[in-house]
Amino acid sequence: MTRHVLIWKLKEIYTPEEKAEIKKTAREKLEGLAGKIPGLLAIRVITDPLPSSTGDLLLYTEFTDEAALEGYQKNPLHLAAAGYVRERVASRECADFTLAD
Repeated sequence: MTRHVLIWKLKEIYTPEEKAEIKKTAREKLEGLAGKIPGLLAIRVITDPLPSSTGDLLLYTEFTDEAALEGYQKNPLHLAAAGYVRERVASRECADFTLAD
């Protein structure tokens, strides 16, 4: 199983209220991909990380394998949802890994 984890920091230009709305919309768009992309087993957007976190939004996904992750990254549904987030973030950190389950 392959995992794909992202941590995003929203742009500082947004008010707390705007950030809350961006987080809500990002969650709806990204979690809405569940069941629509081959090989995507699980998707979760964390909008309320603990204060010890360095990011504002976290994405956790599980895929059948690395090929499924590659397909997800090129899928038009994913590109549309990710585009919403990409326009609103100042930084993005990514970790992709496979564990022997």
